[in-house]
Order: sequence, then C-alpha cells, then structure tokens
Amino acid sequence: MSGTQKYYRPLVQIGPARPAGAMVLAVGWGWFTHLEVLARGRIPVVIPLKDAPPEALEPLSAKRPDIGGLSMNAPRVMGILNATPDSFSDGGQHEAASDAVAVGVAMRDAGVDLLDIGGESTRPGAETVKDHAEIRRVVPVVDGLRAAGVKTLISVDTRKAPVAAAAIAAGSGLINDVSGFTYDSALAPLAEQHDLPVCVMHALGDPATMQQDPQYDDVLLDVYDFLAARIMYLEKAGIPRARIIADPGIGFGKTLEHNLTLLARISLFHSLGVPILLGASRKRFIGTIGKAPAAQTRAPGSLGVGLAALSHGVQFLRVHDVPETIQAIALWRAAMAGNQI
Repeated sequence: MSGTQKYYRPLVQIGPARPAGAMVLAVGWGWFTHLEVLARGRIPVVIPLKDAPPEALEPLSAKRPDIGGLSMNAPRVMGILNATPDSFSDGGQHEAASDAVAVGVAMRDAGVDLLDIGGESTRPGAETVKDHAEIRRVVPVVDGLRAAGVKTLISVDTRKAPVAAAAIAAGSGLINDVSGFTYDSALAPLAEQHDLPVCVMHALGDPATMQQDPQYDDVLLDVYDFLAARIMYLEKAGIPRARIIADPGIGFGKTLEHNLTLLARISLFHSLGVPILLGASRKRFIGTIGKAPAAQTRAPGSLGVGLAALSHGVQFLRVHDVPETIQAIALWRAAMAGNQI
C-alpha cells in the first residue's frame, strides 16, 4: 500500500473472555486484537495489534472525555424532539411547544441522556426555514423543559448561529449541526465562545437535494475524510477535540447501499479520536429492509441497527423510541457481559 493513505479500523469485540494483550477501545465496553487496514483501490487487509503503527493505535485507545457531563464509558441515548410540522417521522406531533415539552419530560423520566431539539426538518426534500421561524419553534420548547425542571443536557439541532444563540440563552448545552459546520461560518465561533460541545455530521448536499442520485468515490473513506477535515476546522476555531462528537450521517445524501456500507464498518470512525453518534432511527432503509412502510412502525428495525452499532463501540444513539431503546441497551449489555450492569 506504499504511497496510499491507510485507514485503520478496529475489529471490535465485546464479552467476558478478553484475551491477553487485547486493547480496550476508547476506555469503553469494547476491545480489539486486530485491525482492518483500508486504502482506496486496495483490498482490505487484517493485521494484529503488534503490526499496527503507534499513531494508528493512539486515537483508538485514548479515553474519550465526558461530553456535557456524560461519561463515555457506557452507551448514551439522545432523544429526538422535533418541533416541526414536516419531519419525516413525527412531523406535527410536537409542533405545539406544550406537546413537545410533555414528550421531553416523558423521555427524561424514561432515563434519556440528552434531548435533541430541532425546528427545521432535514428530511429529504425539505426546504430551508427562516431563522426567526426556527427560533419560534425551538426556544419555547427549551424554555418549557427548563421551567418543568428538566435538567437533562439539551442539544439544539440547527445549522444556524442565530438559532443556536437563542437556544443557548434558553438553556441548550450542545450544538448538533447536520451540515458539518459548513452552512454558517458563525456557528463554530459561537460554540467556542460558550465552551460548548458540538456534533459534526456528514451530509452530501442540502436536505432539499441530498437524495438526488448521491455519488461517492468510496463512501466510507469519503465520509471519514470529510469528518476528519471538519474536526480540524473546529479545532482551528478553538473547539478542542475533547468537545467534539462525529456523526457519519446515515441517510443524508446516501443510498441504502451507502448506509449499509457505513454501518458494516462504522468502527473506522473511532480513528478520529472522538465519540461516534449514530442517527439511523426510523430511516427509510430500515423500512425497506424491514418491510415497514410507515415510519412509526420501524422501532424494531431501529433497535436492531442501534444494537449492531453498539457492538462496534458507538457511544451515542439518536432515537425516536427512547424507552424501547433504553430497555434494549440494558438487556444487550447484560447479555454480552453475562451479568446485570
């Protein structure tokens, strides 16, 4: 592979029988003894730890700092709370702030780790929402949750600095940008100013056009390179890697085959040295494979994809079905460990 960039993917394993010499992944629940070496235009090769360069192992073994007070040594559940009239799965259900607050309180009571509040639909074909309209949707929900005594970490799902600023003033503590901080150049400086953690996601194009025949040279490595570049951008903007989460953007400018390619090797993204977030809940490919045309009937498929991601060491699951996901994770962890955790 001389002259070609190499990418190192840990072959993550989980369970009580850990061999001597295995390396713990990100001081979490997974470990590995081998890596898959990837390169553009080359057949992947599996190598043992002893043959891996130290610079490849360092980001894989390093502890992930807490994000917004949440330890990264256990899976975390991010509850989706769309204050929109047109989101693909729950559009209109939480359009009234009081309805959204009630759902957020129920998610808190179920044990959710953080809430992700969005006022602009990012479904395929969705049009851009004006700043003031998005603020009118998001801020009353954040205000209402805080007034109801919800202390859970709140993420604002927005591409726009004015929206994020208003949400931060109301009590949000994390910025989740589906554009990967490419839409509004003022957003990263805002996060730096407030010392906030951020989630940087990959998307191919704007929501309005992203599903119009998306093309990649190599979807896995293209997405990895994009996220690596955006993390460098955020670091230059003053946001340390310790406050960054990476999301490969399942369903954002990707076909069913692209999504499955990313899911099968999602552990590659641990090489970025940051926690990974998976947002696959109720996506169209789940309905296609699981024969569930209605988004609201895709909870079982969403759980299947989420648990598969946990087997790769993914730290965050962004989901609609919070109680079901929390229960599934508890049983998955107990079954894999052989004892109740």
